[in-house]
Amino acid sequence: MTAATRSGPTPVRQAGGLLRHRDFRLLWAGQAVSSIGSNVTTVALPLVAVAVLDAGTFQVAVLTAAAWLPWLLIGLPAGAWVDRLPRRSVMVVCDLFCALAFLSVPLAALLGRLTVGHLLMVALSAGIARVFFETADQVYLPVLLRPEQLPEGNARLQATQTVSYVVGPGLAGLIAQLTGAVVALVLDALTFLLSAILLLRIRTVEPRVHRADQSRSLRRDIAEGLRFVARDPYLRVLAVFGAASNIGLIGYQAVLVVFLVRELRLEPGLVGVLIAVMSTGGIIGALLATTLGRRCGTARTLLIGAAFTGPPALLIPLAAPGIGLAWPAVGGLLIGLGVAIGNVVKGAFRQTYTPHHLLGRVTVSMHLLNYGTIPLAALLAGAIGARYGVGTAIFVMTAWLALTPLILLIGPIRRRRDLPAAPAAS
Repeated sequence: MTAATRSGPTPVRQAGGLLRHRDFRLLWAGQAVSSIGSNVTTVALPLVAVAVLDAGTFQVAVLTAAAWLPWLLIGLPAGAWVDRLPRRSVMVVCDLFCALAFLSVPLAALLGRLTVGHLLMVALSAGIARVFFETADQVYLPVLLRPEQLPEGNARLQATQTVSYVVGPGLAGLIAQLTGAVVALVLDALTFLLSAILLLRIRTVEPRVHRADQSRSLRRDIAEGLRFVARDPYLRVLAVFGAASNIGLIGYQAVLVVFLVRELRLEPGLVGVLIAVMSTGGIIGALLATTLGRRCGTARTLLIGAAFTGPPALLIPLAAPGIGLAWPAVGGLLIGLGVAIGNVVKGAFRQTYTPHHLLGRVTVSMHLLNYGTIPLAALLAGAIGARYGVGTAIFVMTAWLALTPLILLIGPIRRRRDLPAAPAAS
């Protein structure tokens, strides 16, 4: 599969960096508002389940599982489809689909027909859209930017996404406190609509994808992406590390709202504020990642990020009312710092290291492992919480997360200063 020469405006060469790049600014703004809305949902949807529908610990965990289950169900074919379709169009359709899904929640509540099953269908639908959107987004960024601009572009996008981790939960808690959690989902729907409008204003003409072999089946395309990841020593280790760390990371997050509301007796507004504080480290990490990669080397920066992601998780189970809330705040802050550093470095590495015609399939193959463990982690955390208590579930998940950085010591990353620019052999 090869790509035609890019046509249309080329603002990437303007002086002043990416802030002068009109199309990148539009992509950046679209992702920013969409991410804020999505992170409103991460708090608002469980609050609706707990406060409005009186859902149990396991039911709330299933909501998280439903949002990530599509990576297991359709992740691989989605990567192959994205490599065949215009990526911006895929992203716009996903935004509009999510807007309709989230608007259905307040409408159902208004009609008195809102159920946990409805919330599950919304979470699942939004998860399906997310698979396509995130895969297309990863492939679309190299269309707008030159390879040397990708680290800066990824850092800016990661920093903005991390800001949304702070702003979104805070907004969700505030809106839930003032008007109810259901209303917060209206804000989410509006952000997806705005994101679609911003994406439609991008002028850069995406190159047509020409398939050298039109008769190739979807199965062969999927297998090619899987083989590339499985045979590459760097991508393989990063995929396994991402999968393992997400078990602990999403596992404790899946039951965190229940823990804060029912065990610590926190008000919805304080829940949103605490989760926002726990996310602030991601902003610092995203801003530091590019500088650390330059000064310390990208491979070493990955190890630094992993060190912050793991052991600090052990602070979260120490949470207690009052001053004891400082423990999860600090632990979450350090975890966010490490996750953001790792995501910036890994994102830029994958985009420059992988042949572009394989990028969608390679991205989704790694995401299949990275995100495919998330629904299993959420269900596991919910089951442990329902059987042994939500505090025990938090402890088990964070203890697992603390051990995961050891995985990066298995492959060649530990011996290098920088990650390679291209595979050793074609």
